[in-house]
Amino acid sequence: MSGAALAIEIIFVFFLALFLLHRYGDFKKQHKLVLVATLLAWWLCFIIVFIIPLDVSTTIYNRCVASSVVTPATINESQLPTTTKPTLTNGSTPTLATHNALSAPESSLPPQCYKPWSYIPKGIMPIFWRVVYWTSQFLTWILLPFMQSYARSGGFSITGKIKTALIENAIYYGTYLLIFGALLIYVAVNPNLHLEWYQLQTIGIAAANTWGLFLLVLLMGYGLVEIPRSYWNGAKKGYLLMKTYFKAAKLMTEKADAEENLEDVMEEVRKVNECMKYNHPLRKCVDTILRKCPTEYQEKMGRNMDDYEDFEEKNISYPSEKTLVKLHKQAIYAVQRHNRTQVQWRMLLEQAFHLEDVAKNETSASRQFIHTFPPQEPESWITRRFYTPAVEWYWECLLRPWWFRILAVILALFSAVVVWSECTFFSTHPVLSLFAVFIQQAERTYNYIYIEVACFFSLFFLSICVYSTVFRIRVFNYYYFAAHHQTDAYSLLFSGMLFCRLTPPMCLNFLGLTHMDGSISHQNTVQTAYTSIMGSLKVLPLIADGFYIYYPMLVVILCIATYFSLGTRCLNLLGFQQFMGDNDMTSDLTDEGKELIRREKRKRQRHEDGETRRREWKERYATNREDSSRNRNLNSEPKEATYTEMTTSRSSKYTRASNRTERDRIELLQDSEPLDFNADTFTDDPLDSESGRYQPAGRYLSMSKSNSRIFDDV
Repeated sequence: MSGAALAIEIIFVFFLALFLLHRYGDFKKQHKLVLVATLLAWWLCFIIVFIIPLDVSTTIYNRCVASSVVTPATINESQLPTTTKPTLTNGSTPTLATHNALSAPESSLPPQCYKPWSYIPKGIMPIFWRVVYWTSQFLTWILLPFMQSYARSGGFSITGKIKTALIENAIYYGTYLLIFGALLIYVAVNPNLHLEWYQLQTIGIAAANTWGLFLLVLLMGYGLVEIPRSYWNGAKKGYLLMKTYFKAAKLMTEKADAEENLEDVMEEVRKVNECMKYNHPLRKCVDTILRKCPTEYQEKMGRNMDDYEDFEEKNISYPSEKTLVKLHKQAIYAVQRHNRTQVQWRMLLEQAFHLEDVAKNETSASRQFIHTFPPQEPESWITRRFYTPAVEWYWECLLRPWWFRILAVILALFSAVVVWSECTFFSTHPVLSLFAVFIQQAERTYNYIYIEVACFFSLFFLSICVYSTVFRIRVFNYYYFAAHHQTDAYSLLFSGMLFCRLTPPMCLNFLGLTHMDGSISHQNTVQTAYTSIMGSLKVLPLIADGFYIYYPMLVVILCIATYFSLGTRCLNLLGFQQFMGDNDMTSDLTDEGKELIRREKRKRQRHEDGETRRREWKERYATNREDSSRNRNLNSEPKEATYTEMTTSRSSKYTRASNRTERDRIELLQDSEPLDFNADTFTDDPLDSESGRYQPAGRYLSMSKSNSRIFDDV
């Protein structure tokens, strides 16, 4: 298994990152470079989380080997040539016992130092960590910020987009140089420190980890409380339903605003499209903007015949290229936001309908789960066979609430362990950090499976607390993570940038919690390969002995603030509507969302009834056609008939035709759907000049040219 575990986890993490990117990104529409950069950033960050447990188990094995070899008394360590003295992974010179242990053949090792199943050969992990770490740092500090500006730029050429990206990132990169320069001056002024390349590298790593740790504690403090609480509230069906109503009211407002913004932008595009002739120098730019517009708007804004007139220099103020670049950027953002709100609205409706079905089925005596509407997506044969209505009822109405409560209690205990360890990990005598206690207890028995499992679940929980907060962050619609392929390129790149900045300090903090970091445990033992690339933080004692030790304690204050929802209450006071549960504004929005869901349910119910009637009518009409054709075949043989029979058959034929016509007319009248005066729109085409005008309430009023049609609907 030498190196096989490393290869297997690398492949598994790649497909995990690919799956998440497929869920949030859009492989068909988004640029391939954006997808590749985001996938690479996520992959490298997840690799660090998954490979750290293997590094810990390998380090514990090396420590066992180093501590079990007895040093011969006849050899003096000072007599060894300097070229034969290796260096440990932390850059220090090992003792002779450690040197002999690391270089001894396997046959001479003591029996208790058996290799773990995931043992990684010597020399592989340091090189592996250098490649992973420095590649992720290059992505997060140089490439991804540049690609963010490039993806959001409205330029029409590669050169224009690059120029815009460089200008926007000038201040960004200047801030990095300022922080790095301040640390560089601090080291240069200190007479006890001599500036070398190794120390310069350490300064850069310390600056990046300091920035990442500052943000890490903020995000972790929120996730440690919010994740257990979200699962505990997930067991309360009434709470979930009220919160869904609240989200529906907020999302409808955002949806209406997105539609209005899209119409305004499309109106500007229409004006530009009409004034720009086919041979205008900037016509290609207008065509590029049109290709970014939705299909229905492109059809309405198709060029008329007079657009083929030659362009002539007239006293008309044509838009400049700079104006078109701005309009292009606005069109991309408006279309993306409109599509996202439409998809989110459909998914929120499905969630609300499902929660209402759960509330109705709780009192069902048959214990068979009944859906109000059939599922939108076809079910697989496995789901139909095993996830029957009875199984679904027991899971949704009985087992799921208890499962969520048990999971919430387990996650709350994990959060308590993390908070306690963050406040006590600097204490080595006695060892107070629970992570360090568990790892050291397993190290005494060399239980490598337990060590790797404990490290993996601990790191996985910390990653969930941090990464889930990144997915929940929303910054004025500029950074918005949405599932179902609705996350834009800017948000994808921003998430990759945050992951690359947060993961290295998070893993370094975890090694400090377990006392696997020599700068925390103050032990001259074999260090992990991951800490070797971080260098010795003794170059910056202010950060190593101050910031890294005491700043993580602030997680207690952040957890208390999150528990009492201080951030939510402050946002609510500032006018940002948040779900509080005991607020008048929250109650008003909940009632409004409930009415919106009820109206959408009536619309869908009418649509389902109409489809059912149409199906029945088609089946009945097809049956009548088959009966008529069968009668014609039976009567196709020639025979003599009397005048009375001919008259009777002729009269009956016309009677049947008349009855059939009357029956078809009745079916069509029954199939027509009643008018919904509570509907948002009376037309599906906002660009049609005769369809109406948009009102602030989100409705279109019909403005017919003929006054004789005013009372047609009465």
